[in-house]
Amino acid sequence: MFLLLVSGAQSQRTPFDAREATIGSIHHSLFSGLNSCQDVVSSFLARIEKLNFHVNAIITLDKNALCEAVILDEQLGIGNATQSLFCIPILLKDNYDTADMPTTGGNLALAQSQPLIDAPSVSALRRAGAIVLGKTNLHELALEGLSVSSLGAQTVNPYDSTRTPGGSSGGSGAAIAASFAVFATGTDTVNSLRSPASANSLFSIRPTRGLISRTGVIPISYKQDALGPIARTIEDVAAALTVMADVGFDPSDNTTALIPPSSVGVNYLASLRAFPLETLRLGLITTFFNRTAGSETTPVSSAMDNMVMRLRAAGVTVVPITSSIYNSSAILAVYDTQRYEYQESMDAYLSQPSLGGSHPSSLKELYAANSSKGGGKFLVIPSQYEYVTTSLASSPANSTYSTVQCGIRNLTLALQETFRQNDLDALIYPEQINLVVKIGWPSQSGRNGILAAVTGSPVVTIPVGFSNATTSALVGVPIGMELLGQPWSEQKLLNIARAIEMLGTVRIAPRWANEIVEVGNMTRVPVLYPNTGNIPKQYPVGVL
Repeated sequence: MFLLLVSGAQSQRTPFDAREATIGSIHHSLFSGLNSCQDVVSSFLARIEKLNFHVNAIITLDKNALCEAVILDEQLGIGNATQSLFCIPILLKDNYDTADMPTTGGNLALAQSQPLIDAPSVSALRRAGAIVLGKTNLHELALEGLSVSSLGAQTVNPYDSTRTPGGSSGGSGAAIAASFAVFATGTDTVNSLRSPASANSLFSIRPTRGLISRTGVIPISYKQDALGPIARTIEDVAAALTVMADVGFDPSDNTTALIPPSSVGVNYLASLRAFPLETLRLGLITTFFNRTAGSETTPVSSAMDNMVMRLRAAGVTVVPITSSIYNSSAILAVYDTQRYEYQESMDAYLSQPSLGGSHPSSLKELYAANSSKGGGKFLVIPSQYEYVTTSLASSPANSTYSTVQCGIRNLTLALQETFRQNDLDALIYPEQINLVVKIGWPSQSGRNGILAAVTGSPVVTIPVGFSNATTSALVGVPIGMELLGQPWSEQKLLNIARAIEMLGTVRIAPRWANEIVEVGNMTRVPVLYPNTGNIPKQYPVGVL
């Protein structure tokens, strides 16, 4: 534990208000002389210090954040503030490698694992002027959607303290909903960017497989892993994607060789404009709903029905897609590749020369640490590790793996045919057929992310509504919609999402996050790592 001293000297400047701040609003404050970069960074750090107890979203803070703000203020003073993310405070999911902070995956066995270099995506964000405030909690090793870990404990949904924030990037989702940063990074193997965006009234994008290099990020699946941002506006998602994709071809991640020339160097923010809704054809996957009436399912169906009605009123042609091939449970059961790829991927990550500090050197060693004397090092959620246990005996060399790959190819062709036959611009459906689950549930049930995950398709998540307010959810529980496009259609999807965003504001901040937090004359911000004081009894730390 150490303390980071935050100067609160405001001179004659107006105190910066971090609530719902965007890239545009921060740049306006900086370039008009209303605030310094130190003001901006201090404001976000103060919010984390005072309000993080509501959600437990942060694992660690970066001790260099304010020093970087001082340097950027010097650049600002001489008119050299040209980067697209100049002085934009961001958070990283704690499975992104950083040379100045451990990369833990929320796992006690990796608490001292220290990368020697930043992940390429992190380097790109820093080059663009972003200031990394710290790292967010996640579901342990990103293996489920509850966002509870042996190192970071349980992250809580900022809209309903009885519920999870989705996951596995739940710390990122909860933190951005609470205005702890402008945007955060996430990863997505099945649902993990889109689930927390949906559950926290946020936007996200899972890009086409290969658009963003995955090097330097704790892996699960070569076939399914993807990186992307989570933010409060589609403009900030577009700005973040532009920078993260700027890595381009990376020989350490050969999926980046798939990037077509038309997707190289695209400025998604500069190209952002509302898609003409009256020309839009969207396919509504009707099999991705649970129409059985109930307190957990009806709010989702109602929010989606209301959004479809608004789209049709705006001139959108909505085409029902009723094919039985679109069954999320069946696709997940048959085509999920992570059980075959996890061991090979983790062994490569843990044995790389650029990973320093104390850490296991293989997946088997990592799990062996769980039964060491003195207590286990892993959170025990039986359903979470079914495919991990399987992965220790499975590999891409298994005969069934080739059968799975063949099935994925057929599903991908069927998806393309759905687009062609119906002349579609995109597909829409709820991210989750039920509200985000309560804390203590064994898994994050009812999610629809697997279709994009196995086909490598790009998806934008859009807030579409809330459930009714309750005593534990004062503005209701957020509900999100997925917008799935054909490969390399990120710009089109972002433009469609922008047009939908402009139909009317859906996002509402959590009630408690409306509090104004003053920096004060001197604030001491503790590094919140490790943090193991908030694990529910249903999730003991013990032997796997």
